[in-house]
Amino acid sequence: MAEKDAVQASSGNDIRRPAPPERAPAKPWRTEGLPGQDSENTAPRKPKWWRVVLYLALGYLLVFTLLSFQDGLGGPTSVPYTEFTTQVEQHNVAEVFARGDTIEGTLREPKPVPGASGEGAGTYQRFTTERPTFAQDDLLTQLDQSGATVSATPLTHDRGILINLLISLAPMLLLFAFWYWLFQRGQKAMGGMFGGLGASKRKPVDPESVRVTFDDVAGIDEVEVEINDVVDFLRNPDKYRQLGARAPKGVLLTGPPGTGKTLLARATAGEANVPFFSASGSEFIEMIVGVGASRVRELFEEARKVAPSIIFIDEIDTIGRSRASALAVGGHDEREQTLNQILTEMDGFSGSEGVVVIAATNRPDILDPALLRPGRFDRTIAVNPPDRKGRADILRVHTRQVPLADDVDLDRLAATTPGMTGADLANLVNEAALAAARRGQSRVSYRDLIDALEKVQLGAARNIVLPPEERRRTAYHEAGHALLGMLQPGADPVRKVSIIPRGHALGITLSTPEDDRYGYSAEYLRGRIIGALGGMAAEQEVFGVVTTGSENDLENCTNIARAMVGRWGMSEAIGPVSVLPKEGDPHMAGISDSMLGAVDDEVRRIIDECYADARKLLREHRDKLDNIVEELLARETLDELEVYAAAGIPKASVAQR
Repeated sequence: MAEKDAVQASSGNDIRRPAPPERAPAKPWRTEGLPGQDSENTAPRKPKWWRVVLYLALGYLLVFTLLSFQDGLGGPTSVPYTEFTTQVEQHNVAEVFARGDTIEGTLREPKPVPGASGEGAGTYQRFTTERPTFAQDDLLTQLDQSGATVSATPLTHDRGILINLLISLAPMLLLFAFWYWLFQRGQKAMGGMFGGLGASKRKPVDPESVRVTFDDVAGIDEVEVEINDVVDFLRNPDKYRQLGARAPKGVLLTGPPGTGKTLLARATAGEANVPFFSASGSEFIEMIVGVGASRVRELFEEARKVAPSIIFIDEIDTIGRSRASALAVGGHDEREQTLNQILTEMDGFSGSEGVVVIAATNRPDILDPALLRPGRFDRTIAVNPPDRKGRADILRVHTRQVPLADDVDLDRLAATTPGMTGADLANLVNEAALAAARRGQSRVSYRDLIDALEKVQLGAARNIVLPPEERRRTAYHEAGHALLGMLQPGADPVRKVSIIPRGHALGITLSTPEDDRYGYSAEYLRGRIIGALGGMAAEQEVFGVVTTGSENDLENCTNIARAMVGRWGMSEAIGPVSVLPKEGDPHMAGISDSMLGAVDDEVRRIIDECYADARKLLREHRDKLDNIVEELLARETLDELEVYAAAGIPKASVAQR
């Protein structure tokens, strides 16, 4: 039975404090519970693009207005062609510039603007006009007789001072804008390569406005007892100092991903009502050597300023990996320098600062021994998946804000979810609420929770139509799993059998124990192998074929048998010897090829014997197998009571074996 990861979560109580007088610079970690912190003032600001667009539009309008105003002040006056010919006849035209039918020129003496009258009427001396194409006059002769200078070269407009200034500065402005863009991009991507190696990432602070306490954490009571010493010291430090005791400098939380390590650290800070600094180990690592160490120093300095406080470093194995196996470049790579800085900062605690470092990892076996020695991480606390009672408590936490129907039994649901942890259960409740909303219900029913459990554990149902022959073969395959699971002494009860395709499987058989199991006997494991081979054995007995539908079953059988022989000493031929490590090449542990060959022979023997037992049991109970198949073909899905009734096996008698 595969175990899953995760944790409990929840809601908490808002703690509102006065707004700070000035915004603090962004840091590469998240903070919670700092004095004077307010979610409205410290929330990340979103860029207001409409302001940028507005400023650009106003700038364009201003430049356009200035240029138009300049052209209007110094440009020539447009006059009718008849006005122009009148001035030519009066010998008042001094010079003319012609380009096509456009004529520009200058008068010898200013004249009133045509059509303007009154005191505000102006005069003009420079003019422009358009010569009609149907004009028949000899304009050149008249201009020559009046002594005007005529030029037929293309007219070049003189640019104004403002335009010349903009054109001369434009390349420089573009280069400056491009350099500034590179500067900002470099600072964000490399932690300040252009502005200094010690600069911190300009990343918005993500303050948590909701404080979490132990009331919001369920299912890990034994862990709460261990970590409560830290809470009590932060609350009442004088009680411990009078006896010469000091708080643990560091607490290491270990456990599968999602078992509640981060939530537990936040709850510790919320319970003690102290500031909480949280960061991931990867946030300290940069391409530029020395940036991570600088951030570590800055983080510990900030925590000391507001002590007592808690620093939480998630996934510390990112930077705390053992240096003996690290591929460092001359011993001075960025990861190692960051780790050295953390060790130095933790050594710098005298025990009176009131700063506690909590770290989390799911790989404690690869951490550097220097991190785990007393005086740094004094305590190592294992956070395991919850038991049945813990799962029920977690479900109650997650359903606080979910309206439940009267038929919902959380204790019964917790019994059918072994191996699931808080995150799995939180997802389960959310999927059930989504299903209830899609169905238009006002409350979540037990059926919604069971459907959500099937979706989480087995995958969503697929709408495909199987051919009758393949559908019947699938029914025998799943019936073989179910029947052998019911016949094996001490086997996990069969909860559901279905031939509705889900995920990559054409059918499913779900079996879960009545109570949580923490140790497995060889007999139980052989029963697991026999049950897993039931589908393949049923197809062989009924149809005389073996299909690809047994691929996952064979993988599970091989893994169980290999662990029995190579890790758990359940083979007389191999004996009580650990041959196969959890990971890595067995040859690196000094295991010989002959020993590995013997392990393979034992694995093959165990699986062959279990397969023979599976086929024998199916032959002896063929009538029960056929009855389950007929019910499956008729109803597609059978729950626990229905499948036992179809097989004619009382569930109580099975439990007594």
